[in-house]
Amino acid sequence: MSFVEYGDTIKDGDTAIVFLGHESMFPVKVQHGTVTQTKYGVIRHSTDLIGKKYGSKVTCSKGGWVFILHPTPELWTMNLPHRTQILYSTDISIITMMLELKPGSIVCESGTGSGSLSHALIRTVAPTGHLYTVEFHQQRAEKAREEFREHGVEHLVTVTNQDVCKNGFGVSNIADAVFLDIPSPWEAIGHAKSALKAEGGRICSFSPCIEQVQRTCLAMEECGFTEINTLEILLRVYNVRTISLQIPDLGKAAEDNSSTGFDSSNTSNQGSPCANLQQGTVQFKSGVPLREMVGHTGYLTFATKS
Repeated sequence: MSFVEYGDTIKDGDTAIVFLGHESMFPVKVQHGTVTQTKYGVIRHSTDLIGKKYGSKVTCSKGGWVFILHPTPELWTMNLPHRTQILYSTDISIITMMLELKPGSIVCESGTGSGSLSHALIRTVAPTGHLYTVEFHQQRAEKAREEFREHGVEHLVTVTNQDVCKNGFGVSNIADAVFLDIPSPWEAIGHAKSALKAEGGRICSFSPCIEQVQRTCLAMEECGFTEINTLEILLRVYNVRTISLQIPDLGKAAEDNSSTGFDSSNTSNQGSPCANLQQGTVQFKSGVPLREMVGHTGYLTFATKS
């Protein structure tokens, strides 16, 4: 099993996603002799998981059922254990696009954190690219190495435990892109410039506060970066619902329509929107925004090494 290569069957040692519903899922490490408890009952790894195909419908001990999904960076972002605040797919998608990443790209990242963005970067640059990720916190760096090894991507990533603001990324003039998610990114701009290739490399800095953005932009300008711009991504979700609208009083036009021979009692018209004319309302399918939405996550500042 690998997060960058699809496997057909579930094997001992794999990380799989137990899917109970769109709002309820969790990761599990598949092991011989192990059981997993769910609200639908017990899942026995030896008999219910190992050897089955990913995507299979598994019946639990209480008669309920779940789906077992192959892990992807998107599913991992929704289910990973949080060691820090993480980036979600809304920001990750624009980061990978604006940094112009592709298979074979070399990327430097700091800090690693919970590895949400790291898995997406690895999948994007695979199979011939590489991610150099720096984490200041020793325990988080060790845990990230362990996860990358379990997920079958350790050959695509190098984890370093050091202070990027003092010691940099450990590479020079090879990176196609650099990503910064640290409290004081302006202190690492010089090291980012050194890590980037001679010309045309891209840099992105994620900061929750506009004051951080201001200092980072000044540092980028001083280091000779061009095309500096900052943006913010906001996600607004719509639900499809059936709504009822009153039929407007159109006066004479409505009378003219009635003369066309429409018979509201005709059963062949019962499935049409006009079937409810007698009640003065008509039903439509419409997109309705949620009353609450995900607001500010952070500012993304992009620039190019000139």
